[in-house]
Amino acid sequence: MEVDDLVFYEGAGRMHESAVILNELAQGLRSMGEGVAWFESLDVEGQSSALRLLAQFCVQARAVSEDGPESIRRAGIRPRHTPAVLLGRGSINAQLWKIAGLAPQHERLKAFRLLIAVLAVADGRRRDRYCGDECSHSWHRLDDTRDSGHASPDSERVGGS
Repeated sequence: MEVDDLVFYEGAGRMHESAVILNELAQGLRSMGEGVAWFESLDVEGQSSALRLLAQFCVQARAVSEDGPESIRRAGIRPRHTPAVLLGRGSINAQLWKIAGLAPQHERLKAFRLLIAVLAVADGRRRDRYCGDECSHSWHRLDDTRDSGHASPDSERVGGS
């Protein structure tokens, strides 16, 4: 299985499946366990594409350096793990791309968990400040259109506090 490189939309304005999955994870509509299973089912190129797509979403959500500690906590990784260390060094946007580019398999899963958490924190803040009830972003209306039951209520969530 592969993820198209930085593809957000399919025909007729529909979000690409991978973009939907990543946003559902960040919004707590899917469990991290489901996300990890999906990510691990991708081949190496698919994983790289998913990480780059996540980095792009984090940049678009206007992630800031101050999102780091909460994102690390939500991701469930240690502050001394490579992706967490990178997040705390230098320009946040540059660091997001470095995290997305981590090559060792054992670092990719940590990078995935962290980038989902960064997106959850940054996009949550953006939704609270700018979107409100009249939001027209398709990725903020996933819970209005999704089928019921991707994750049980007690599943591990990244999108919540």
